[in-house]
Amino acid sequence: MQTIFETTQDWLNFDRDHLWHPYTSMNKPLPCYPVVAAQGAYLKLADGSSLIDGMSSWWSAIHGYNHPKLNAAVSEQIGKMSHVMFGGIAHQPAAELGARLVSITPAPLKHVFFADSGSIAIEVALKMALQYWQSTGRSQKTKFLTVRGGYHGDPFSCMSVGDPENGQHGLFPHAIAEQIFVSRPKSSFDGPWDPSDIDEFEAAISKNNNGVAAVILEPIVQGAGGMHFYHPEFLKQVRELCDHYEVLLILDEIATGFGRTGKMFACEHAEVIPDILCIGKALTGGMMTLAATLATSKVAMGISQGKVPALMHGPTFMANPLACAVSCASIDVLLDTGLDCQYSDGWQKNIERISFQLNKLLAAKDHQSVEDVRILGAIGVVEMAAAVDVAKIQALFVERGVWIRPFGKLVYVMPPYIITDAQLKELCGSIVEVIGEL
Repeated sequence: MQTIFETTQDWLNFDRDHLWHPYTSMNKPLPCYPVVAAQGAYLKLADGSSLIDGMSSWWSAIHGYNHPKLNAAVSEQIGKMSHVMFGGIAHQPAAELGARLVSITPAPLKHVFFADSGSIAIEVALKMALQYWQSTGRSQKTKFLTVRGGYHGDPFSCMSVGDPENGQHGLFPHAIAEQIFVSRPKSSFDGPWDPSDIDEFEAAISKNNNGVAAVILEPIVQGAGGMHFYHPEFLKQVRELCDHYEVLLILDEIATGFGRTGKMFACEHAEVIPDILCIGKALTGGMMTLAATLATSKVAMGISQGKVPALMHGPTFMANPLACAVSCASIDVLLDTGLDCQYSDGWQKNIERISFQLNKLLAAKDHQSVEDVRILGAIGVVEMAAAVDVAKIQALFVERGVWIRPFGKLVYVMPPYIITDAQLKELCGSIVEVIGEL
């Protein structure tokens, strides 16, 4: 790539003055660290130092960076075509990926809509639910029911089903549709089930079922809404109530899909099958953006038999061949007997190994500034008693050679599955050490 900048500091200055980063200010931006390359579980900085990546690039790079099989898939496909419109044109990478997704998701999910990001997959899912009821003669079902503490993306319809207090409702009160919210379950994933946890939800769906198109939930793990792990029984009973009251169930597996929680998809912890399933992030192994919304035949055929039989959505880069090809490679690597690292027992054994290490190494519960420590699969969360100073704590982590991006009160890791025990020890050790200095 031809460069117009003479030094690293030149382009960092341009970045600071002109480029908007996620959830940050232009006049008081958070510090950014210059990454020039990435390999395995490491991010390489411009000064030659390396950071162990504890975030998998926002939970997507599950195989680490520069994986040879993923790189080869991109190289092979780009020599054929990097993109072609999906309107009126079919291509094999999309069919190959669709076949893989149908085979690894619950059997009733047979119809795949490819989107260009996780947020758009949610948009499509919400639209599917609304159009399904319009097509089946029940157009009064226009609301969505969900629990507080959720996060489903930043477009307006996605924000409407995100947490109403800690989300963005307050910024855009006249532009965000009003939805129905109930308290999130208090029963933790590995704790006892409290039957009263379902009472508020049951009352809400009973009262509003004639107007509710769908329930939307992050199964088992509420990600950006607070890394809350809830009991599988709640999800199981939600599914039963949706069936009873004729309400569709949308599950947002964008953060939890592809093994992160110890199951291929988190809904498997509750043995629940949604009507609509959203996936993204790790779909391409973190190589580029792609997402998908899967639906049952009931939903797909219901929409297709309406007055407007076409699902009214069509992103320009829908089913991008390059992204589809690398997604096929990522799934194949995930399902292989090993992940091309020193651990060759398959993804489930790797998740078990990471989970064991996180439970052993994140021993910060006794620190006075720590409110809770929780582990599920390859997710490790330290919840502080108060919100952390992101710039300060991130600098402390970088000094120790690790990349961890806290938010709010949460210092958490979702490392790539290829991370070694030694790297994980360094990652977790840095968390315990930094917390001890706060």
